Formats: sequence, structure tokens, C-alpha cells
Amino acid sequence: MSVARACILAAGIGNRLGDLQDKPPKALLEFGGKSLLARHLENLARIGVDSVAIGTGYRAEDLRAAALGAAFPGDITFVHNPDYTEGSVITMAVLGVLFFEGLFADMIAPATAKEYIAGLILLGAAPCTAMVFVWSQLTRGDAAYTLVQVSVNDVIMVFAFAPIVAFLLGVTDIAVPWETLVLSVVLYVLTPLLAGVLTRRHLTKGVTNEAEAQKRIDGFSARIKPLTILGLLATVVLLFGFQGETIIAAPERIGLIAVPLLIQSYGIFAIAYVAALLWRVPFPVAAPCALIGTSNFFELAVAVAISLFGLGSGAALATVVGVLVEVPVMLSLVAIAKRTRHLFPE
Repeated sequence: MSVARACILAAGIGNRLGDLQDKPPKALLEFGGKSLLARHLENLARIGVDSVAIGTGYRAEDLRAAALGAAFPGDITFVHNPDYTEGSVITMAVLGVLFFEGLFADMIAPATAKEYIAGLILLGAAPCTAMVFVWSQLTRGDAAYTLVQVSVNDVIMVFAFAPIVAFLLGVTDIAVPWETLVLSVVLYVLTPLLAGVLTRRHLTKGVTNEAEAQKRIDGFSARIKPLTILGLLATVVLLFGFQGETIIAAPERIGLIAVPLLIQSYGIFAIAYVAALLWRVPFPVAAPCALIGTSNFFELAVAVAISLFGLGSGAALATVVGVLVEVPVMLSLVAIAKRTRHLFPE
């Protein structure tokens, strides 16, 4: 009899939602009387997962107690990460400082270097909430698991994006007004989310048949899809247009910005993918688990960079290079995952 396994990475420092002394890590946040961790375990049990490995870090004992108290009938093992203070967002900031204030310092003006670092931080702090569905589909990943991942990232975006960015920009001596960050979250995260909820309610109003409701939603999605693609393409074209002078005058800048982005992307994927392999996580879970840690919500990063630093800024250019780099990098990682599928249990 085969055993379906999953891994939950809950080893973060836990400061994304505020003061460590007052706020729990996001896995312990309760909604409707249940923590996110308990809900994820119950959902995993519901889809047939009977063995879970949980990576712990900050408040490991609380996470252990919450997991063991959840309605999960299978086996739970815990792997503690003593270096839980480090993470992908931190590494992006560290890489930015290392390259633009260190290795590339003689090639870039200090003020421009600061803006490039800010752009990298914005990319690193914006976890993927959409494109991971595409990457998961390309690797034939577990759709239910991917949905859970995206749901967690949505929670992070709403509550933690502004504090993370403010903290890391402050550490790198880049002053940013809190009001602008909060407004960016409201405009680019909460407003689209609210619009989606209201649109769904409008489309399904008065419909009691689930199949008919889904038919209406699918029809609306099909009609609006071309407009969303055109909007994204127009945004990218305009961004590259406004950055055209910089790109033509100093094309090597694109390469310099791409270096830390590439190291970050392949490095984070390798860590998560190898960890999943060592824990014998099934491939349909391991692939999206590693890919979501690599992919970024670049639309948000671009929008916030423009709001904070301006359309022609170095921060905006860095996030645009992130757009340029992400798709080919992610496709290469999908190819790596598919070629190594045989190493994992199914």
C-alpha cells in the first residue's frame, strides 16, 4: 500500500505580522477557532495524505503542540531548523547588498545601487499568488496542495507585505513612508480581492445549482481573459518603453541585476526541492512546493516600485528585469523537475 506524504514548511522567524513578543507565526493564526496549521493538516488528510513532515523554527514547541492537537490521523514528524532566522526574503536583500554595494559598487552610482536593492527586496517580499498554478499544472502537481499554498501566500500578502518591505528597506537605509506601503497593499491586493469576491457573488446571485454557478463563472473568465492578457502585455511594454533609454545606454545593467535574481531563484528551488526529496515527499507535492518558493508576484512588485520610486527609477527597472528573468527561469525549473520526477515517490 502506497503512503501519500506531504511537507509543511513552518520554520520562519515569525515576525512578518508584528512584534515577536505579541504575535504568533502565521501558521498559528486562528480563523473560526482553528489555526492555519490545523486547517492545512485536516485538508491534507481529506485528500488522502497520511504522513506529514513539518519543518519548524521559531516557536517550534507551539507548532508541535498545534500539529499534534489537530484532527490528523496519520503520522507527523518534525524537523527543526536552527537557522530559522534566515529566509528567501532575507537572502534577496543580502544578495542585493552583496552585489550592488560590494561586487558591482564600482560600476553603479550609490544612489542607483540603493534603488536596485529596493527593487530586489520588493520582488523577494512578494510571494507568488497566481503563476504557480501554471507551474504546478506543467509539472502535473497536486492542485489541492497548490491551492493551499496560494491561500497561505494570499494571507501573507494582506498582512505581511508592508511590514516585510518596511523592515528590509529600513535595514538597508532606504527610507519609505509606511502610508505609501499600506496604500499599495490596499490598491494592488485588497481591492482586486474585493472586486473578485463581489464579481463572483454577482455572477452566482440567485443560482442554487453548483454546476450552473460554475458555468457562469467559467463563461465570464473566458470573456475577460483576453483583456487581462492585453493589460499585462501593455504594462510590460510601457515599462520597458520608459526604461528604454537606460536599457540602450547601459544594457549591461540588465545583466548585473539578473545575477542576484538568478542565484536567488535557482538557490531557493534547490534547497526546497532537495529537502522534499530527502523527506520522501511525493512528486505532485514536492514540485509545486519548490516552485512556489521561487516564483514571485512580480505585478505587485512592479506596481509598488513605481508608486514608491517612480516609473523611471532603478527600483522599477529591477522589478522589470525580474519579469524578464522569471518566465525562462521558471520554465527551466519545470523542465528540471519533470526530468527528475523518477527520483520521488508518487
